[in-house]
Amino acid sequence: MALKDLPLDAQPREKLLARGPKALSDVELLAILLRTGIKGKGVLQMADELLRLKSAAPLVATDTACDTAALAPAVIGFGGLAGLLDATADDLKRIKGLGPAKRSEIVAVLELARRAMAQRLQERTVFATPDAVKHYLQLHLSARKHEVFAVLFLDVQNRLLAMEEMFQGTLTQTSVYPREVVLRALHHQASAVVLSHNHPSGTVQPSRADEMLTQTLKTTLALIDVRVLDHVIVAPGEALSMAERGLM
Repeated sequence: MALKDLPLDAQPREKLLARGPKALSDVELLAILLRTGIKGKGVLQMADELLRLKSAAPLVATDTACDTAALAPAVIGFGGLAGLLDATADDLKRIKGLGPAKRSEIVAVLELARRAMAQRLQERTVFATPDAVKHYLQLHLSARKHEVFAVLFLDVQNRLLAMEEMFQGTLTQTSVYPREVVLRALHHQASAVVLSHNHPSGTVQPSRADEMLTQTLKTTLALIDVRVLDHVIVAPGEALSMAERGLM
């Protein structure tokens, strides 16, 4: 059914204004953001398909008529809101009907979420909002196609001073340089840090190398009186705290 054919109080925008955002489903909220569908597909159907589980489909280039692009594989459906928000602008470009304006709006929503979480972590102690820390790191790292090692630098009250992505590639004790982490901790005058990296493979289970790297950084940072509070591993839709698992 087309959006205009729904009763007025069942249309997502009017429903939101009358009953609040919690009354809407994920599909309805996304439909408000998308605003319009495409020929033969209403905005609610389009939103529903974007949030479905991933499935292979032919790529449809939205900005160019490139024959080779039309033959390339793509993914239709991102497996829920978390998967959609993990998507890059290039991922969204693969979806028929998501032109530059709609892609920009979805990416902007993700960036607003990142900044809102960063502001919250700057105002409150990290220990008071452990889930917010994991969500913040997920938004930053989980969609990366390669491993990224990041550090949250915290003040004496465990509030966020800065986040820095410090190393990329296969992360081992030899590719993450403790000296660089120490220098950045001194630069920020940090009292504590939270370590984090992503697993593009999709599992958040820490490897033996992850545990060894954590212990090396704990020992090195202790020399300058900086505590390692946690090491958070993220993947699309998941995050694991090594501190909560007793692996610190």
